[in-house]
Amino acid sequence: MATSRLMRAIKVSEFGAPSVLKLCTDLPVPSPGQKQVLIQVHACGINPVETYIRSGSYARKPSLPYTPGSDVSGVVEAVGDGVYLLQAGDRVFTTGTVTGGYAEFTVASEDTVHKLPDSLDYKQGAAIGVPYFTAYRALIHKAHAKAGETVLIHGASGGVGIAACQIARAFGLKVLGTAGTPEGMKLLLINGAHLAFNHREKDYLDKIKNATSGQGVNVIIEMLSNVNLSNDLRLLDFGGRVIIVGSRGTIEINPRDTMTKETSIIGVALYSATNNETSECAAALFAGMETGWLKPVIGPQYTLDKVSQAHEDIISSPGASGKMILII
Repeated sequence: MATSRLMRAIKVSEFGAPSVLKLCTDLPVPSPGQKQVLIQVHACGINPVETYIRSGSYARKPSLPYTPGSDVSGVVEAVGDGVYLLQAGDRVFTTGTVTGGYAEFTVASEDTVHKLPDSLDYKQGAAIGVPYFTAYRALIHKAHAKAGETVLIHGASGGVGIAACQIARAFGLKVLGTAGTPEGMKLLLINGAHLAFNHREKDYLDKIKNATSGQGVNVIIEMLSNVNLSNDLRLLDFGGRVIIVGSRGTIEINPRDTMTKETSIIGVALYSATNNETSECAAALFAGMETGWLKPVIGPQYTLDKVSQAHEDIISSPGASGKMILII
């Protein structure tokens, strides 16, 4: 393969506002090294964490310049030495990249590249990585959710939320979800939620409490903890746990609210997963693809030249409706 080929990709040369995402049209196509795979990218998921990294406010900072994006789907173009499970022409999706996914081609390490079943298209393939692996880690590895328990997915109409609804329903939980729009609420009900609530209504917390006959819920998957955590603690049943998936600021809570019912607040970070945990998660998600309960819902779609707008929208839009992706 000639290495002189050029590609379009987003480059970030300084941390800052969405305007630091620059489209370059003449970057060299990267070459796969040992145990690496070169992928022609068809679509790439956009995740809120990418906006935190870009702004420079995230705990883990890449060295500059860099290309964002971990969740691509596309076709294997070439494989490096030592790669035996994948070959050129395979349809794949990734849970991480080496050279960045907001690009026409990306190199990924073999252990983060997975075959994409024919039942899912490339857009759906780009919506699996961060959302489904995060949702599984939150529900199963951190909350230890059990069939028969009740879970509240607080902010359930975005990428992680829909993934959590589908996983929780497949694993036998009673699933309650919240969204900020009527469209979002409809989306939840067709993706595994038994009941949907509008978190913009003043009395929605009372409605949730009533739906559990006043008992409260066993598990809360929390997407916006800086707004909801204090209320979450009052919604939990005995031994309940709030799993923190997202936060955009600080909040004051009363620790006594955890004492009465011996509840827990547990954080989740995908990058802390062990290889064993990741393999387990992948196996569970593959079962979901094969049996049909794992069906990503695609939301807003952007082209590479509109990526700055996408980064604005994912943070400021009033109600998510499916998973935001880049079409390459």
